[in-house]
This record gives sequence, C-alpha cells and structure tokens, in this order.
Amino acid sequence: MSEDHPRHERLDRQPTPGARSSLWQWPATKHPLRVAVNYVVILLCRVLPSLRLKNWLYRRLGMSVGPGVGFGLEATPDVFWPERVIVEADAIIGYDATLLAHEYLQEEYRVGEVHIEAEATVGAGAIVLPGVTIGAGATVAANSLVVADVPPETTVAGVPATPVDGPVAET
Repeated sequence: MSEDHPRHERLDRQPTPGARSSLWQWPATKHPLRVAVNYVVILLCRVLPSLRLKNWLYRRLGMSVGPGVGFGLEATPDVFWPERVIVEADAIIGYDATLLAHEYLQEEYRVGEVHIEAEATVGAGAIVLPGVTIGAGATVAANSLVVADVPPETTVAGVPATPVDGPVAET
C-alpha cells in the first residue's frame, strides 16, 4: 500500500526514535493504567449480551456511540484510543469485528479517528484501520480489511476491501 494513501492524511504521526519498534514505547504513548481500564471494560463488553449496557460502558471510555448501535459479541473497539472511535445511530458492528484507531510501526505510531456513520454495517471479523470512515448505510462484508473510506450505501468486500457489484452474503 502506498504511503500517500488518503487515510494517511488524517492520521496523527508520532516519531519514536530508538533501538526498538514503536510498540516497545507504548507506555509513553498512553498511560498504562488508562490502557488497563480500557482493556478490562472492552474485554467485558466483548462477552456482554446487553447492547444497552455495552453502549453505556463504551461511552464511559470516551467513545461516541449513537442510539440503537449494536456491537456484536467479541467485537473490539480500539483499546488504546477508544475516544477516537465514532459509531453513529443504528450502525452494526458484527461479531469479532475490530475498529482500530492506532497503528504501531517500526519508527512511529499513528492515531486516527474511525468513523462508522448511521446505519452502516461492519461484518463479522472485519478490521477497520485508523483514519477510515464507513459511510451511512454502507456494508463491509465479513472478514474484510478496510484500508480506505467506504462511500455511503456501498458494499465492500475483500482484503483490501473494494466495492462489489450485486448482493454479498449476509454479514
């Protein structure tokens, strides 16, 4: 993937000089206690069947969660930066889907907003990378890797996710 990818323009880049990759420096990027609290809450929400309680807990972590949002079992929003995740009204985040607002690389880490607009669906096992917006009413097929914005009312599938013609199997 090219470094001039449009989503990269929306990412905050932080260089991490040193002998090891940026992941080794994670305690300097986010307070370990904050990450621990986020992790415990998200771990609980992954297995919690109550959508109302999940959404309430996610909001306590700083996520923007609209009314009627449904997070499937095992769905995982970003543990380091949940406050960079926005999920609008009536969106569905499917079973075991992952919404990443950060990426640790060799010499830097990047942080960006993940925005799931109203009535969008992110299928089971899909991964959405930081800086990506899923448009209103769009569908991301199961097990897709979303590396670019998805226009409203569009269905994408694959690795990387690309628009598809016609119906896609249920997510």
